[in-house]
Amino acid sequence: MNTSRAQVFGAIAAIVAFALPAGDSGAQAVRQIPESRGDVLLSFAPVVKKAQPAVVNVYASRTEKRPRNPLFDDPIFRRFFGEDGNSHPGGPTAQSLGSGVLVDPSGLVVTNYHVVEGMTVVKVALSDKREFDAEIILRDQRTDLVVLKLKGGASFPVLDLGDSDAIDVGDIVLAIGNPFGVGQTVTQGIVSALARTQAGISSSGYFVQTDAAINPGNSGGALVDMRSKLVGINSAIYSQSGGSVGIGFAIPVNMVKVVLAAAKSGGQIRRPWLGASLQHVSRDIADSLGLDRPSGALVADVSSGGPAADAGLKRGDIITAIDGQNIDDPEGLGYRLATKPLGGNAGFALLRSGQPVKASVKLIPAPETPPRDPITLKGGSPFAGATAVNLSPAVIEELSVEGASEGVVIAEIEDGSPAATVNFKKGDIVLAVNDQKIRTTRDLERAASGRAAYWKLTIGRGGEVVTTMIGG
Repeated sequence: MNTSRAQVFGAIAAIVAFALPAGDSGAQAVRQIPESRGDVLLSFAPVVKKAQPAVVNVYASRTEKRPRNPLFDDPIFRRFFGEDGNSHPGGPTAQSLGSGVLVDPSGLVVTNYHVVEGMTVVKVALSDKREFDAEIILRDQRTDLVVLKLKGGASFPVLDLGDSDAIDVGDIVLAIGNPFGVGQTVTQGIVSALARTQAGISSSGYFVQTDAAINPGNSGGALVDMRSKLVGINSAIYSQSGGSVGIGFAIPVNMVKVVLAAAKSGGQIRRPWLGASLQHVSRDIADSLGLDRPSGALVADVSSGGPAADAGLKRGDIITAIDGQNIDDPEGLGYRLATKPLGGNAGFALLRSGQPVKASVKLIPAPETPPRDPITLKGGSPFAGATAVNLSPAVIEELSVEGASEGVVIAEIEDGSPAATVNFKKGDIVLAVNDQKIRTTRDLERAASGRAAYWKLTIGRGGEVVTTMIGG
């Protein structure tokens, strides 16, 4: 063997040795130069065999309703065709294909919210070809995660949950899923980056980046480490062609644990509330404060009576770490808070006027004050089919509302309703209807109860205010 080949085998051996699972004692494998070609002919098959049975295919569908045909108002016509006129059996069907991961022997499956969004029928196929109907028991659009419960069966194979804070850039990982519907597929790569927060995928964006090939259909599938433990849920790719170009994103498993715990407890996800608005530290801000780099989360405002105010945080503070974990931006801070259990305190490291300061922040949920008082609008207004609730800190956190601390916000919109046709969005703030200021859901109910030749609407969306006119 010449020198160059020996160097190549040495490099490969170093990578493979680093990837090999530690024994039960946790001791790391010994790194050594290979002495023969057989020393480098290793395989990921043991990792795959352990993980693959817990990765499933998720099929979701929804039959679209066709508009009502006026001929069905004639009872003779209805009797002849045997239909009620509300829908047509031959209507188009919307379908979605993705992957999922079994995380509990009782049949709990974690997948992406966008895989089943708007779907009414969900089926899950296991690697052994068994198929089960599934019920959606928890949706969390904020993290793009959903928990399903398989109907029937027991003692399902599961994938053990790892620790996404324990992985490093360069670690070998495998992506398992159902790309393009061709069947379960395994791809291999490394952790390319951690704490990716600018991927533009979800409002709670904090991702593991990998070059393991992820394609359409892989969404909701498993990203596993070399110990066959789940470290992420594959969620999205960066691509201009629709196929993998080596930039994929996975939701860290530590966030999955929070959503799964909420599903098992049968309640809503309750996250710690900071009670402060944050913004990125720009280069200009960093330079003005004498910082060597633009990093951290700048406190832009503090809510009176919230945990941040009680802990003494002030406008202009820069949060640099929570419980010893560095904070690079507001999204990173949001992730760190969201993965902490309620109760107790978190230690914040701050910079105030360039000087280090420490604070202890209570980990409590956002309050439901005022009460939501949900109203589903009906009648002939543009809001018909929308459900509105009063704004509270809890609602602001849940819907990621920007630009308001009080008022009324749209929480749900029925498919095909006038509100959907007008293009209202979840999180829209209703500020005024026909120049009547809207402060509560009851105000909106009264303002939208009548009929009008036109509707003048003032809506807040994403921190901006728009006034528009819609015909009655």
